[in-house]
Amino acid sequence: MKKRVAIVGTAGLPAAYGGFETLAQNLVANLRDLYDFTVYCKRTPRARRLSHYPGARLIYLPLHSNGWQSLPYDCLALLHAFATVDVVLYLGPVAGMILPLNGLFRKNVIVNFGGLNEWEREKLGALEKKYMFLSSRLCARFSKVNLADNWVLQKSIKQSFQAESLVIRYGGNHVGVPEDRADLEARYPFVRNPYFVSVARAQIDNNLHVLVDAFKKLPANRLVLISNWQVSQYGRLMYEKACEVPNIIPLDAIYDPVEINYIRSKAIAYIHSHSYCGTAPSLVEAICLGLPIISWDVPTNRETTRGNALFFDSAGSLQRIIHDLTPEELAGLKHSLRMLAKEEYTWDYVCKQYAELFDRS
Repeated sequence: MKKRVAIVGTAGLPAAYGGFETLAQNLVANLRDLYDFTVYCKRTPRARRLSHYPGARLIYLPLHSNGWQSLPYDCLALLHAFATVDVVLYLGPVAGMILPLNGLFRKNVIVNFGGLNEWEREKLGALEKKYMFLSSRLCARFSKVNLADNWVLQKSIKQSFQAESLVIRYGGNHVGVPEDRADLEARYPFVRNPYFVSVARAQIDNNLHVLVDAFKKLPANRLVLISNWQVSQYGRLMYEKACEVPNIIPLDAIYDPVEINYIRSKAIAYIHSHSYCGTAPSLVEAICLGLPIISWDVPTNRETTRGNALFFDSAGSLQRIIHDLTPEELAGLKHSLRMLAKEEYTWDYVCKQYAELFDRS
């Protein structure tokens, strides 16, 4: 019999947007011959539910996977998984208080911690930060294996919780450069002229305000800024500000992979503004698309790119980088990242590491 593996902590399959969803989709696609997968999915109208997904059993829960419902959503999924499978892969340490109950079931639980120090994020209130610290500590203590996707995150888990963890990175070779298409060029006519691109969720620690402030003072350079603007007050405010800057093109989140890859691949360079993450999926995807990287300067981003990027920490430093850019510098960045994409960030390599972990669990 195949070992039964549950994936908890995503919005479900098929992946639409998000690193954990893409991870789940690639694990199922690459390892379905070896394991029986169960993937828990967010509340979905019955007419839109999939009756079958290749390689996985989908279980739809009567809750949404984000906002305040994310906690009961994860709790319900974990309890069901403890009772029905052999290995539980929990993506994100939101429901740590449930993990001690696994003592009744004695199932093998693997926790992927995702972003760096979730309990410190600016988007969280004081009580939320305290809760996330406690939840992460419980996950670190009661899981069989802790996972980090970055050496900096591994060090943080050790320092914060005195817990060991393994590093397994994120794949990015699911992205590809689409062929030129007249319909996409007509839909996004800005691709005919040079531009920079950035993709980020609308939350304060992704520093959209820094990008807007920088490009206000770079009128000769264009920025295509893609975000889920309406998800927060911060996002709505940033959308209004971006619309006031003539050389910024704000776009709503794009979930079609061909469209988003088309827009990213045509850019001069990718600007990665995330300050709290491990190995950020959007950064890895940009690397695998062959884009030069201009990145927010934090240890995790330096580690992900192996330092092969240009780094900024303010609107002023970003302005200087873009103002001084040369074609030779951009070509050098692309060349230095090419081998990194092939060696570190392929799904074949990532899935083999997860398979070894499932077999040992």
